[in-house]
Amino acid sequence: AIPEVQEEENVLILTNDNFDAVVTENQHVLVEFYAPWCGHCKALAPEYAKAATSLKEEGSAVKLAKVDATVQSELGSRFKVQGYPTLKFFKGGKALEYGGGRQAADIVSWLKKKTGPPTVPLTTADEAQKFKDDNEVLVVGFFPDEKSDHMVNYVKVADAIDDVVFGVIHSADRVMEFFGLAESDIPSYRIIKMSENMAKFKPDSPDLTTEAISAFTSKVVDGKVDRHLMSAELPEDWNKNPVTVLVGSNFQDVAYDKKKKVFVEFYAPWCGHCKSLAPIWEKLGEKYTDADDVVVAKMDSTANELSLFEISGFPTLKFFPAVGDDEEQRVIDYDGDRTVD
Repeated sequence: AIPEVQEEENVLILTNDNFDAVVTENQHVLVEFYAPWCGHCKALAPEYAKAATSLKEEGSAVKLAKVDATVQSELGSRFKVQGYPTLKFFKGGKALEYGGGRQAADIVSWLKKKTGPPTVPLTTADEAQKFKDDNEVLVVGFFPDEKSDHMVNYVKVADAIDDVVFGVIHSADRVMEFFGLAESDIPSYRIIKMSENMAKFKPDSPDLTTEAISAFTSKVVDGKVDRHLMSAELPEDWNKNPVTVLVGSNFQDVAYDKKKKVFVEFYAPWCGHCKSLAPIWEKLGEKYTDADDVVVAKMDSTANELSLFEISGFPTLKFFPAVGDDEEQRVIDYDGDRTVD
C-alpha cells in the first residue's frame, strides 16, 4: 500500500517515504521539484494547481505531484535536480523530461498528448469545433485510408511532437469544409493557429513523409510560414448575372474598384439567414443591373478567405463606396433592415 500522501489543491505532496510508491502505482505522474524561496516556483504554483484540478475534474488518472527538494534532498540528488523548478514526468515509474509550457492549459495539453493516443479522430463538425476551441495550435490530417503509409507517417510525427495536437479526419464532407479542403486535396493536412484568427497553413509540398510533416509543423510554430488564404475557382459567368460572384482571387479588384459602389454579402451555404436573404439580394442585384457604377455581389466565406478583415458571422454585409483617385478606400458595415428598399 502507498504510505499516506497529503494533497494541496489536488497536487500530491511527495516525500522520501512515499515517492516510489506513488510513481510506480500510478501510470502517469508529473512531479515538480521546487524550493520554497524560488520565485519561478511561486509563479508556477497556481498554474500547476489549476492543471491538477482541471485533470481531476475531467476524471483523468494522471496525477500532479510536488517535492520540496530543500527538505527531501535525497530525491533531489537522485534525480539530478540542478535548478528550480524542475519538472519530470513519470510513466510507469520511469522518469522522462517534461517538455511543455508553464501555463495550466499548456501543462494539461502536454500531459494529454503524452498519455492519450497520438491523434484525435474528428468525425463531426461539432467535434472539429471543440478541437479548435480547446487548442491554440493544431494540425489536422485528412486520410481516407486509415492504414495507408501516409497515415502511419502522420501518427509517427504526432507521437514525436509534444506541444502541438494532431487531429485526423477519414471522411466527413462538413468537417473537411470546416478546414477548407475538398476531396481533390486529400490525402493532406493543414495547420491552424487559433491565436491568429484561425490562420490556416498549407504545406508547401505534397510530400507526406515523417520528415516533411515534422519540418513544416516546426516552421509554422516558429512563425516562418505565411498563412494560406483559401480561394474557390472563379466561375466563368461570375459577372454575367444580377449578383456578381466574388472569390478570394478577384475580390480586391472588384470590391476596391474606386469608381464603383460595391455592396457585398458574405455568406455560408448552410446558413438559414443567408438562405432567407438570397431572393432579396437577387432582387437588389436586378434593380441595379443597368447601373454601371453599382455592383451587388456575394462571396462564400466558407470557401474564400481574405487578409483584409475577418468575417465572424453570417450573413455579413459590407459596402465599399466609390472614392476619388487620391482618397483612401473605405469599408462600411451595413446593419440596417434586410429588405430591398
